[in-house]
Formats: sequence, structure tokens, C-alpha cells
Amino acid sequence: MKRHWQFISAVLKIIFRHPILGVTLVPVLPNGDIVLVYRRDTKQWSLPGGMVDWGEDIPTTIERELKEETGLDLVTMGRLVGIYSAHDRDPRLHSISILIETQVTGEMMVKDTWEILDVKAFSKENLPLGNLAHDHDRQIQDYLSENNLSPKIC
Repeated sequence: MKRHWQFISAVLKIIFRHPILGVTLVPVLPNGDIVLVYRRDTKQWSLPGGMVDWGEDIPTTIERELKEETGLDLVTMGRLVGIYSAHDRDPRLHSISILIETQVTGEMMVKDTWEILDVKAFSKENLPLGNLAHDHDRQIQDYLSENNLSPKIC
């Protein structure tokens, strides 16, 4: 019993003392529109994404989160836009997010209704900037910046 508790204690220390790894996606439709999701918890628009599950690689996480939150299918992964690690970037927990551009297709439909209320495509000119969830305003600005050909590491 003592060995089990030592193991559980060690796992909890790792979980609560280290950031969680996640992905954030810039889903781009064939017409150039960017897909955002409306979050249930913050009542704000956001880029889709989520945490990497145990035993899962990043490409699998991208496909899973894209499908769950938007209903869309991944065509290709584009450029790595940035890596965001500020401890206060997500008010829920300290997480590191890898921002990746994705080319997507399909029919938009929320599958994860526990977390997402709506999904919508926006032209670059009509993105609801200024009040996005987490640090997604910064992430979209980095994506849209013409000077951002190299990934940002923040």
C-alpha cells in the first residue's frame, strides 16, 4: 500500500509542478477563412485546440481536437507559428501551447458540446480580435504578422 501511495504522490507532483502540453490550431478553410470556436467556460471566441493525451503524439492531437471542436478534417499541417509558455497564458492552469496552422475541409459542427457552444468561420478582416479567450489575440496576431516567418517562442 505504501508503494502505491508513493507512486501516486510522485505522479501528482509531476502533474501539478510541471506545465501541461497542448496544441492550438489556426484552421484555414480553402477560401482563406479562419475557423474559431465559441467556448462554454469563458463565453468568448477562441482558436480550437486542447491538451495532448497520454500516449498521443501531436499530429494525432491536432486531428482529434479539430474534429471534436469543429467537425472539420485535417488536410495538411502548415507552419509552426509559435510556442507559448507564459505561466498566466491560460487562467485554468500552466500550459504550454504549440500554435500550428492547419489547412482544413469539411462541414463545421461542434461535437464536444461540453466545452464548445459554436463554431464559425471568419475572414481575416472580420476576426473578433480584442476579446478572445486565453492569449489567442496574441497568437492570431503572430499568425497574421507578415514578419512571422520564424516561429515565436514566448
